[in-house]
Amino acid sequence: MKKIIMLAIVLTTITISAFANNVSGLNQKVLSSFKKSFQTAEVVRWEVRNNLYKVTFKNFDKEMFAYYNADGEQVALSRNIHIDQLPLSLSSELKKKFSQGWMTELFEVSSNGETAYYATIECSTHITILKADGTSGWATFQKEKRK
Repeated sequence: MKKIIMLAIVLTTITISAFANNVSGLNQKVLSSFKKSFQTAEVVRWEVRNNLYKVTFKNFDKEMFAYYNADGEQVALSRNIHIDQLPLSLSSELKKKFSQGWMTELFEVSSNGETAYYATIECSTHITILKADGTSGWATFQKEKRK
């Protein structure tokens, strides 16, 4: 179940979709939980997919993404990061091993007290999403051929 939730989070972070700005139709538990956790949030946009609520917002001028289940519990929190914000071992490995492609996305996900990092590497033949749990090194999370 945890893997399914993480996959949903990764896919909704990677894909671009329409956001609903109308909070009147939102689950009140989710809305209340978000407002309590992020009182200074600005530019708030909501998306609901498969009973997973994604809110995109700015907090202290940083774009962030929070994910909630229907009970209003925060499932994960993520943000886009620069390679310099990775732990040193991960940034070094990423630069060495994956220098033949170009990195199109890099983000950090915190869930259940654990932090994972995801990097999307593209080349002429395929797109690879890498995942690193903590500082344990990069592993292929998903790989697909270019269309």
